[in-house]
Amino acid sequence: MRNSWRIDSPLVLASASPRRRDLLSSAGIPLEIVPSRAAEPAPSPGEDPAGYARRLAQLKALDVAEGLPGRLVLGADTVVALGGEVLGKPRDAAHALEMLTRLRGAEHAVHTGVCIVFPDKSAQDFVATTRVWFWEAPMEMVAAYAASEEVLDKAGAYAIQGNGAFLVKEIAGSYTNVVGLPLARVLEVLVEWGVEAPSPG
Repeated sequence: MRNSWRIDSPLVLASASPRRRDLLSSAGIPLEIVPSRAAEPAPSPGEDPAGYARRLAQLKALDVAEGLPGRLVLGADTVVALGGEVLGKPRDAAHALEMLTRLRGAEHAVHTGVCIVFPDKSAQDFVATTRVWFWEAPMEMVAAYAASEEVLDKAGAYAIQGNGAFLVKEIAGSYTNVVGLPLARVLEVLVEWGVEAPSPG
């Protein structure tokens, strides 16, 4: 976008994710990157995956906001869930292949929790969910993809915006949510709070 959003100081992104950075930058949001150092706990027994994503987003946003009072801070976390089980990020290529084999030909959910802490210390959090269907891709293709470096830092062991796009037959919900941030909903919340959007010209 030609003009930036009218924010007193750049939005603080409490994440090192280049995908979230690129999505927000593409919308013209001025950014400062301050990754959270908060520990990421494992899901609690019986915890709903969407609730888990929300909890992690809150932890990250509040951790960074505590050290930057008066700033607009956004924390987010994305989880992939198959039948209510959080898959997480693969440990290695073998683990990635195990995950992708389970997802092959199946439906799964991608939940992104978002927490925005405003300069007045108020906060708003939400979860966006996208349903994703994989086709039964030949195992040779799946294995080759699992052996690539792309899968290693991705929840569910795939990147819909990268080479992993070939796996996806259909989605229901926000595409950018699967990438790592439900961008339209984030912008909606900022506008509701009073951040002025860019104007043409």
